[in-house]
Amino acid sequence: MAGIFGADGSVATAESNRAFKANLNKVYTWYVGGFLAFVLVLAVLEFMGLPRRWIGYTFLLATIGLYAGIGIMSRTSDAAEYYVAGRRVPAVYNGMATGADWMSAASFIGMAGTLYLTGYSGLAFIMGWTGGYCLVALFLAPYLRKFGQFTIPDFLGERYGGNLPRFLGICAAILCSFTYVVAQIYGVGLITSRLTGVAFELGIFLGLGGILVCSFLGGMRAVTWTQVAQYIVLIVAYLIPVVWLSVKQTSVPVPQAIYGAQLQKVTEAERRLANDPKELEVRQIFSQRSAALAEKLKDPAAALAADRDALTKRVSDLRASNAPAAELDAAERELAALPKDPDAARRAWTSAKTAADNKAKPLNGMPPHAQQFSGNPDGDAAAQKTFNESRRNFLALIFCLMVGTAALPHILMRYYTTPSVREARESVSWSLFFIFLLYFTAPALAVLVKYEVFNVLVGTPFDQLPNWINAWNRVDPSLLSVTDVNRDGVFQLNEMSIGGDIIVLATPEIGGLPYVISGLVAAGGLAAALSTADGLLLTIANALSHDLYYKMLDPNASTARRVTISKVLLLIVALCAAYVAAQKPADILFLVSAAFSFAAAAFFPALVLGIFWKRATGIAASLGMALGLGVTFYYMVTTQPWLRGIFGVTGPIELWWGIQPISAGLFGVPVGFAVIILVSLITPAPSARVQELVEHVRYPNLKAA
Repeated sequence: MAGIFGADGSVATAESNRAFKANLNKVYTWYVGGFLAFVLVLAVLEFMGLPRRWIGYTFLLATIGLYAGIGIMSRTSDAAEYYVAGRRVPAVYNGMATGADWMSAASFIGMAGTLYLTGYSGLAFIMGWTGGYCLVALFLAPYLRKFGQFTIPDFLGERYGGNLPRFLGICAAILCSFTYVVAQIYGVGLITSRLTGVAFELGIFLGLGGILVCSFLGGMRAVTWTQVAQYIVLIVAYLIPVVWLSVKQTSVPVPQAIYGAQLQKVTEAERRLANDPKELEVRQIFSQRSAALAEKLKDPAAALAADRDALTKRVSDLRASNAPAAELDAAERELAALPKDPDAARRAWTSAKTAADNKAKPLNGMPPHAQQFSGNPDGDAAAQKTFNESRRNFLALIFCLMVGTAALPHILMRYYTTPSVREARESVSWSLFFIFLLYFTAPALAVLVKYEVFNVLVGTPFDQLPNWINAWNRVDPSLLSVTDVNRDGVFQLNEMSIGGDIIVLATPEIGGLPYVISGLVAAGGLAAALSTADGLLLTIANALSHDLYYKMLDPNASTARRVTISKVLLLIVALCAAYVAAQKPADILFLVSAAFSFAAAAFFPALVLGIFWKRATGIAASLGMALGLGVTFYYMVTTQPWLRGIFGVTGPIELWWGIQPISAGLFGVPVGFAVIILVSLITPAPSARVQELVEHVRYPNLKAA
């Protein structure tokens, strides 16, 4: 079996590649059949009474065991196999592996959830990420493959000469990849805790074992074949519940085809709920809570002292009157939950007021799903300002995601693994197709779930709410909680707080499917998070071991030593990322988007100009990367709440042209281009060898390197 996934030191020829691909076809055909049979057997066992927790454990252990098995069978210490899978991955399989590498927790878990919460504006993610692959196909993948290096910092060092561009590339690759991998490991913890019921922090380290066994033993070779297996799991898991919801609501098994009709029904439901008397009652209660919190925030110290005195007296009165234990316990918990000091009270009440303000708005603070932008271009000055900023942010996010996609090191590394430049181009096309399957479905999933919530869940008595609500509330109350605010015993939309990260994972239960499908979807989300985490961790470890240690510190290091160092570093980085993810630093979508802005500002100008402009110089590229990344990082630190807290920024938030920190790369990318162009024009041209290399790579009629 190990021979199917490649042998150390093998030489790729046309005949061996054909035989290799034929063997792969057989292996993955059997794999698909076995996987479907496994799901059917679990469905039968659930029908016979197998407890849900055991189904979760089975999915978790079986999938992680499978990925670990592929990693063990693909173990290698050969440098070419470890870093670029021997450069013999067929285009279609590299496309599947790239799709899995790309389908991170943000895509699988967060995409439909973002569309559910934000409506039309969430389409910026789909347009930006999909458009990014067009940039990869046109400007980067085939040309990088011609250069023939192992990593992006390797390319920068070869193209621009000297260690400074390489070192800056290493730093930028680590920054954007570490930010991205923290989001993936956060998703691993979320899914694992839902599957097994273990604590979130423990779930992180359980999932981390599957990541490490794969990438630790076999590097890119193991990661590639594991990602192919993971793509099959995740796409099947994503499509089944969406198709089921489509059939349930419309009897049509093609959710993309009924998207428009269901969106119209959702729009009608939005109008009804916006004026429903019970919804208005709930919103009025939240509006009153916001006003009360605003009064407290005028003097937090006095308000906190008054609250503490009142609760202390209440507890004393309850004890004196021998009140029921449950009532006394509730009062004591409320007293213990009070903020410890005025500063903590100010933070807690500010957060609570923001939440109350949102829930005092129609549709639980969500914009109408079909509304393009916030505000009104024909309204007053404030409405026009809101509209213009909303439109600018939509376009800015598309730009950052497109350019960031085209510059992510762990994605570009995948195109070093194909046998030829032609297959690198084909691989991008296959990548787009496999990614399209999910992205074309996500908008329909968001609308189908919203239709279900608006027309089925709303109006249900609280004592008849489905079990999945309580189950998710136990996993993480910040992701899903419901409270009977107006005490009428009936669920209203504004009485639910829901996070976008659970929309996909809860879809099977929302649609009334058996729990085995919920386990399958969780396994798909786990596959998405693990596949991306594998590629990201490998990128970081390779940047440190190959680019820093081998290329800069010890050029005489043996192959075995380089690979060993890479494995040790991979373990250290993975544990650090798991620790950071356990702190729940920020939501998945922000972490992922920040990684795209970092990659866009640091790499895109240097890569594109390095390929298409032979006059670009090393010192110019170094300055462009440093300043572009610096501007992006500065804007995030001064405008993003979590980063402001980390760096102790206390001044008022000042947005540039109203652009949100999620799109900070909008400012870094132009700076990078401008600096590289201007500095290149006033510094000595690159050597004749480098200019000839660039000319050779740019023209496809020349023989590929």
